Formats: sequence, structure tokens, C-alpha cells
Amino acid sequence: MVGTVPVGGEAPVSIQSMTNTKTADIEATVAQIESLRAAGCDIVRVAVPDGESAAALGEIKERVPLPLVADIHFDYRLALLSLQNGADKIRINPGNIGSEKRVAAVLAAAAELRIPVRIGVNAGSLDKEVMKKHGGISAEALVESALTHVRFCEKEGFDNLVLSVKASGVVLMIDANRLLADRTDYPIHLGVTEAGSPATGIVRSAVGIGTLLAEGIGDTIRVSLTGDPVAEIAAAKRILSSLDLRDTGVRIISCPTCGRTHSDLAAIVEAVETAVAGYTKKVTVAIMGCEVNGPGEAREADIGVACGRGSALLFKGGKPVRKIPFDQIVTAVEDEVARF
Repeated sequence: MVGTVPVGGEAPVSIQSMTNTKTADIEATVAQIESLRAAGCDIVRVAVPDGESAAALGEIKERVPLPLVADIHFDYRLALLSLQNGADKIRINPGNIGSEKRVAAVLAAAAELRIPVRIGVNAGSLDKEVMKKHGGISAEALVESALTHVRFCEKEGFDNLVLSVKASGVVLMIDANRLLADRTDYPIHLGVTEAGSPATGIVRSAVGIGTLLAEGIGDTIRVSLTGDPVAEIAAAKRILSSLDLRDTGVRIISCPTCGRTHSDLAAIVEAVETAVAGYTKKVTVAIMGCEVNGPGEAREADIGVACGRGSALLFKGGKPVRKIPFDQIVTAVEDEVARF
């Protein structure tokens, strides 16, 4: 349990993101967390680089409904302070926290409060000895590092763990998580780290995260994009929706258009998406541009529009309802979604 959110087992795959505000700036951090919550985020992580940030967690937690994960590097005392100030989960890389004694102190404090710990191993900060053993960064090296930390936690009597092995290389990330899933039953946090700008990062994340989720691997995900973290949530929801792992409201199906298209279908689809964005109903809408696949797709959807020459045919529940001009498609679809 991360706060009120279950992770692992039969629980739904949860969506995470991370604020990029200064955590000590409580107002800015709370505002961004609220934006993430409104977008559909389930769990939010904040950077804790100093004592002031750790102290801010208490007030932030009082003001936001999402579970808070404290992201800790280098100084184990910041993990202890974060736990004291109400963190719902701690993320550490034991390799950069210091001695085993310091890691054990964090585990003991987390155990007392029944707070989970994520063991996060990244290709960019892999232990040098492990890399030397494996001849560089590899899936085996990432998994060995993670499981070495797990064995230490278990030796200390701590097993309230979530694991992650992340890399910026999509194939490496996939291979490492397959190995990890084969060798452990702990919940797995998926992500392509440093995936890049939305233009490239969404594609790389969808391939990496989506491949593993399709294989039944992964319990919680984060799409890492450069920029506003709210964009990460929309991308994550679409990944889950495409695999039927989450109902995210109205699902739009539309054709890519070709020389047989007689309408400005791109503009119509964009306008429909905007019009129905606020609906949370599970409903599929097909908007098709010509007579080849249009009627068939429109019949299969809950609500369908098959555009022809000068007008479109509106379908509902697989049956044609009426003809409508192109300039009435958006209104007609929104009305049908509202009544669905």
C-alpha cells in the first residue's frame, strides 16, 4: 500500500509522476500536485535534496490527497526526515546512500511506520563493480544490482518493497524487467528513464512500458518526459487504455484519411476530442472518412460517424440513426455521448 493506493497483486496498474517544482516551495508543489491529480495521477513523487524539502512534506501531505513518495539520493538522513514528515513511500538507490548500516536505519524506520520502499536501480548510476563484472551496462547487471539490494533488505527483515530497473534504452529496459519479473515476485515499477521530449519520449515509453504490460509485467508506471509532468499522465492513461488496463473515458477511433476522404476529418476529430474530454463514461466513438471501412467501424462502435460526399451517417448501437452535415458532427456526437 502506498498511502491508500495498492500496488502489486491483483491491483490495477497505477500511474505515477514526479513534480519538477522545488519541493521546499510548498505553494508551487501543491499546485502542481493538484494539476497531476486532476489529470488522473494516482501517486506522486517529490525530490528531497535537502532538509528544507523533507520538512515541507508535512504541510504538502496535509493539503493534497495523493500519496507522496520521497525521492532520496546520497543522504540517508533525508529518508529518515521524510518518514518523520509523513512520506507514504521512500525511493532510494542503496548504492548511493552509503554504508549498509545507513540503509538498515532507513529500513528500520520504514518498517516501524509500515511504509514501503522502492529500490530503484538506473543504468546511469549502476555500481562500478557490477558493471566491471558484466563488462558494462546490461540487463543482467541491472537485475543483479537490484536483487543484491533486495537480499540485504530481506536479511534485515524488510520485504515491503517495490523494485525498478530503468534505462534510457528501450530494449535494455525491456530485457532487464523481463529478467527481474522472472526472478522475483515483488511489485515492479516500470519506466523508460530520461525518455526525452513528449514527441519522442511518449513513443519510447509506449513501446517499453506497453510491451511489458502486454506480457503481464509491471504494477505501477511512470512516463518520464522533459517538461510539464501533467503531460506524463495523459500518455500513461493512453498506454493503459490501449491495453484495456484502464477505462479512461471516451475512446476515439478515427481513420488516417486518404484520397477518398471528402471532409476535413482531422479538424472534426480534434474538435470531437475536445468536446468529449470531460466525460468519464466508457464509450467508443468511431469517426471515419469514407465508405470503405467507415460504415463497418461505425457500426462496431457505441457511437459512429461515417462520412460520405457532403454529409455523414450517424450510427448508434450498430444501427444508422440519421444523416447529418459535416458542421453538425461535433454537436451530434457530444449529444449522443451525454445521453449514452
